[in-house]
Amino acid sequence: MKPIDQQNILITGATDGLGRALALDLAGRGAEVWVHGRDDARGEQTLKEISAEHPDARLHWVRADLASLDEVRRLADELEGTPLDVLVNNAGIGGDGPRQVSVDGIELRFAVNYLAGYLLTRRLLPSLTGTAEDAGSARIVMVSSLGQQALDFDDVMLERGYSAMRAYCQSKLAQIMFAFDLAEELAGTGVTANALHPATYMPTKMVAHPISTIAEGEEATARLAADPDLEAITGRFFDGKRDARADEQAYDLDARRRLRELSLSLV
Repeated sequence: MKPIDQQNILITGATDGLGRALALDLAGRGAEVWVHGRDDARGEQTLKEISAEHPDARLHWVRADLASLDEVRRLADELEGTPLDVLVNNAGIGGDGPRQVSVDGIELRFAVNYLAGYLLTRRLLPSLTGTAEDAGSARIVMVSSLGQQALDFDDVMLERGYSAMRAYCQSKLAQIMFAFDLAEELAGTGVTANALHPATYMPTKMVAHPISTIAEGEEATARLAADPDLEAITGRFFDGKRDARADEQAYDLDARRRLRELSLSLV
């Protein structure tokens, strides 16, 4: 893997919380960082704050509302041709509130937490594989959770008996299943794919009663994104910095096939 100061890194959901902390860290180490969010004013403020701490930071702002698949496609088009060393799928929404659907009619947590990252990653794979060919490796990191629940393929959109927490946990498991699939698909290309639970109840806008710190989650996520010792590690789920086992459905090949087919049909 290239030295960190030669890397291009895209972080989704980077205008606050874990994503912002990760952008601050990696930009401070010299990486060229694409900061994603859905609000231009917050994006501008985030870049100003990072630049105030790291005047030489190389930063770019990219906006897209991940609740819209067309906006995800536009974001991918905007980044087309940009060689990427690391993609961190971090953006997400939590497990509170009534059932909502995206502009595409997809259950909102499934759409934002999983499907947007699925589509973005698929569209950016040429950039990642191209970088891996030139530099030896590239990385995909899914910021998931220990909160996981098996997908009910008869009601993935949770139209019956809706629970926001169930929707959240289902979307987070889908991220892990996708990471495992990618690891197998990309074996031998130099592109790795892993998922992690960064820390438990960090003080973000999604959490009312924090337990861990943002710094703990950021350190674990930055490790997966940039630690040279993990260059060959792929297809794994981590609890912080520790190897962990995901929900059993993540290892069910038939369930992963069904998720692939569903995802393709939705995008």
